[in-house]
Amino acid sequence: METLLLWPEGAPGALGASGEDCPAITPYLVEGGKNAAVIVCPGGGYGMRADHEGGPVAEWLNTLGISAFVLRYRVAPYGYPHALLDAQRALRTVRHRADEYGIDPGRLGILGFSAGGHLASAAGVLFDHGNREAAEPLERESSRPDLLILCYPVISMTEGVTHQGSKENQLGKNPDPKLVERLSSELQVTAATPPAFLWHTSDDGSVPVENSLQFAAALSRHHVPFDLHVYAHGKHGLGLAGEEPHTRSWTEACASWLALNGYTK
Repeated sequence: METLLLWPEGAPGALGASGEDCPAITPYLVEGGKNAAVIVCPGGGYGMRADHEGGPVAEWLNTLGISAFVLRYRVAPYGYPHALLDAQRALRTVRHRADEYGIDPGRLGILGFSAGGHLASAAGVLFDHGNREAAEPLERESSRPDLLILCYPVISMTEGVTHQGSKENQLGKNPDPKLVERLSSELQVTAATPPAFLWHTSDDGSVPVENSLQFAAALSRHHVPFDLHVYAHGKHGLGLAGEEPHTRSWTEACASWLALNGYTK
């Protein structure tokens, strides 16, 4: 698969020039024009990116007639705001190249697992509409995703709810309370937050289900449409969950929700 560097001349704040210093997207395109698209953010505690939550998920989206782009975002030693900048740049890039990729720029979602779910949720609550004065045309594009798919996501950075490893990799061991609040996505929801699909397992031993519950409650308070699916059992990091007879039904539920939102053919 072709990989497209998000900043061909070097990413802001890059510490070097290796692959891990160079955020990129890998396209998984379906034929035709004006297709819906989703950017995929694998999980990994902001310390790595899990392969099974990347390419296989993009291929599943392709079976629904949706193009996908797997995001190689920066992880530790990079902390905030680098991963968020990478996700925002990916959204702008796909919108800017929509004609080339056969994409409808008004049907561009973002999907994430675990820490990638935190990144996707942050993209959904901390977006901007582009800098109209920017010299680079790409930077004039909006970074707002049109919908969110959050799979056993880290949502909050508050103690007792967060995933400690993700928090420390993003904010360090003694973070500024204002940054903790800013990156607690449940506290940043507004009426402009995109519609969301969330799924979690109630016995997730790594990322408490309260993350999804609190985000859904915030969406409800602001009258943002959402689907919330909580399954009784399942370890953290299931991905497509193909080996789980009960939990694997999340993909069917998500496909139905994507159809409801006009994303499937």
